[in-house]
Amino acid sequence: MITGATAGFGKATAVQFAQKGYDIIITGRRKERLDQLEKELLSFGNIKVLSLNFDVRNREEVAAVIASLPEEWKAIDILVNNAGLAVGMDHIDKGNIDDWERMIDTNIKGLLYVTRAVTPLMVARNKGHIFNLGSIAGKENYEYGNVYCASKSAVDSLSRSMRIDLLKNNIRVTNIAPGMAVTEFSIVRFKGDEEKAGAVYKGIDPLTGKDIADVIYFCATLPDHVCINDLIITPTQQAGVNHNYRRI
Repeated sequence: MITGATAGFGKATAVQFAQKGYDIIITGRRKERLDQLEKELLSFGNIKVLSLNFDVRNREEVAAVIASLPEEWKAIDILVNNAGLAVGMDHIDKGNIDDWERMIDTNIKGLLYVTRAVTPLMVARNKGHIFNLGSIAGKENYEYGNVYCASKSAVDSLSRSMRIDLLKNNIRVTNIAPGMAVTEFSIVRFKGDEEKAGAVYKGIDPLTGKDIADVIYFCATLPDHVCINDLIITPTQQAGVNHNYRRI
């Protein structure tokens, strides 16, 4: 089950697992994109795909959709908490509170709502693997990042707490913390300004959605007794949020 599956890391992960023969639950807010992705995934072969159109920020909707899953879809082996975003870049004294709430509601509360709904299904089977898409921004802070960094720091902390809480249930939890990656991320952050979004990666060969999908698949297919708890993944030209080498 992959949240935010219609773009970026989520879409790449859905494609990766579908190509490997996994049945897939894809979720997202944009129904047209969900329908299109479902057709694409089904073209890879003899797999099943279930599309769930909901917003992770809606607590009641999340609970209702997961509770009403058909019986054959309740044995969720892997949950990828991918839905998330950054929006706006302002100093804290000039921050847009609507932007703050959107990030907090999606990156933290949305992740929690989905996890709360899905983990009992895993606990009942003493089996499962949860991937939380964090960020290098959850490890280090940078100017203008304030609330986004805080939200991803929460994902980092929650991943460690989940790992502890679910230890007795044989459930693996992996925090994935990407650095600079080309997805819709920067376009959303700059509210559609493609010039500003493109400048973020100028002179750098950034990560791609497939790079992250490859890593998630690797972690998910390790032997059952092996758990990768935390992974920071950056382009070769990035050593930290404030340490990049850009080709001129």
